[in-house]
Amino acid sequence: MPGTDVAEAQRIVLGELPDLPHLPELPARGPGADMIGRGGAFLVELPIELYAARWRVASRPGHDLRVTRDLLERDLDTMTEQAGEYAGLFKVQVPGPWTLAASLGLPIGGQVLRDPGACRDLAESLADGVRAHVAEVRARLPHATVLLQLDEPSLPAVLAGRVPTESGFGTLRAVDPAVARTALSGVIAAAGVEVVVHCCAASVPLQLLREAGARAVALDLALVRDLDALGEQLDDGLGLFAGVSGRTAADLAGQVRDLWRKLGFPLKSMAEQVVVTPPCGLPETANVRAALTAVREAGRRLTDDAE
Repeated sequence: MPGTDVAEAQRIVLGELPDLPHLPELPARGPGADMIGRGGAFLVELPIELYAARWRVASRPGHDLRVTRDLLERDLDTMTEQAGEYAGLFKVQVPGPWTLAASLGLPIGGQVLRDPGACRDLAESLADGVRAHVAEVRARLPHATVLLQLDEPSLPAVLAGRVPTESGFGTLRAVDPAVARTALSGVIAAAGVEVVVHCCAASVPLQLLREAGARAVALDLALVRDLDALGEQLDDGLGLFAGVSGRTAADLAGQVRDLWRKLGFPLKSMAEQVVVTPPCGLPETANVRAALTAVREAGRRLTDDAE
């Protein structure tokens, strides 16, 4: 979300999304509040640091990691203060292992992704951290049911061998889908809660994510090209967090409704399987409250369609 006031952001989320609030992330606060920096707060015995304005694995915990952990702790304290009595589904977000591997540097240079052993270590470290994070959120929100979102925007590029090297003159090797699935499965299993995987890129590996244990996928509908692949996974029960943009709630609902009709599914199942969300780019949204109100109203319209 935009801005730097986490207390205000949490109030907006709880007020506008009462059926599925979340722990907001505010990257405008700077290093440590960005997605990769925040990811470092969840890694166990694998510290990270800033070097030349990029995150890399460090030999020991230092100032940069303390900042990252302090920001997360502040966010969790705000969540506890405002949502401690909340008794519904509550979502928290963590960067996925392959996006971290593609973004974090090694101490010797190059990304973690270039080293299969380092990738395994990172995925295991993240799994331990996710397990602890979910347990802490559960303790802080004892009446809530926790939903974990894994953010994996780099996953399609990782699988296709399109991640650029540190120099930018080449690309890193493609990761075997079975290896990618194993790492994701380990993190998802460690969470011990239902998991939605978010990927704001084209060519999302839907079957791989479902086989890894994802309960749902979060996609930008404007980037979906293969409707048959999406329909096949939805028919097998995969949930859909549909990222849509438009001027009104009616516009948003219409886009989801049109997709569902193209796929040939009954409207009743749409209300059971689909969550309407904003697309990627919410931190750049001028009026975030209005954007969240619109997706909430669009969801209600789709529910009414199914009744």
